[in-house]
Amino acid sequence: MNERAERSLTGLFDSHAHYFDRRFEAEAEEGADGILCREVFGKGMAGVINVATNPENARACIGQAARYERMYAAIGIHPEDCLHLDSSAEEELEKLLPWLEESQIRKEKKIVAIGEIGLDYYWQPCDKERQAAFFEAQLSLAQQLDMPVIIHDRDAHGDCFETVLRYPRVMGVFHSFSGSAEMAKELCRRGWYLSFSGVLTFRNARRVREVAEIVPAEQMLLETDCPYLTPEPYRGRLNHSGYLCHTAELLASVRGMTYEEIVAQTSANTKRLFKIM
Repeated sequence: MNERAERSLTGLFDSHAHYFDRRFEAEAEEGADGILCREVFGKGMAGVINVATNPENARACIGQAARYERMYAAIGIHPEDCLHLDSSAEEELEKLLPWLEESQIRKEKKIVAIGEIGLDYYWQPCDKERQAAFFEAQLSLAQQLDMPVIIHDRDAHGDCFETVLRYPRVMGVFHSFSGSAEMAKELCRRGWYLSFSGVLTFRNARRVREVAEIVPAEQMLLETDCPYLTPEPYRGRLNHSGYLCHTAELLASVRGMTYEEIVAQTSANTKRLFKIM
């Protein structure tokens, strides 16, 4: 990290990361553990939520969270991943239930949400019907278990919005939010949180910055989505939680707040949403 990256990480909370991703082992000399020890928790990061995308990497996600006091887990089935699974939504969710059904097990494993779930219409053609079946099944489970969710919404804003409206007792966050200001206002009015990633720092991210200006302070989160969506000035490199300070700095500028205020507010919001003490 160069001189510009020397903002303090103390108190920052990365609400969405994927440290089990194979890119860490392929592209980082010391792998994910080296980065976490040296660049993340070693520099005072308040917490990281490690987010699974399918039943297989859910096990790795939980295992990593167990090794770090300030790492937590979210497990679910991503809309892209569901297209590569052989079984139905119900059968695939059966593989996650041993970790989710009992609140005591969730507490022991530090599982704080169901996610990453949602819809992704970016890659075409896509099986919208299968994605919808997995999305609805996981929202139903979240409602049954009274758990927050982490929503993936890529080029599917209308369908994502209409789907979550059918589950009014489910709350959570739209991660790396990319919808309109109008959608953001309506989601926030209904109690949803919106998370901002390194995309906020991109030169062409005018619409995302417009949303960042209007979201209520108590409903905004910060995330990396690492190893993806690396913020400027490191765009193109392997992302990690140590770079979250750049997104926080940009959000502070957009909001007319200090960096310290943004760190404190977004960390408090993350802990409140995911019931992290």
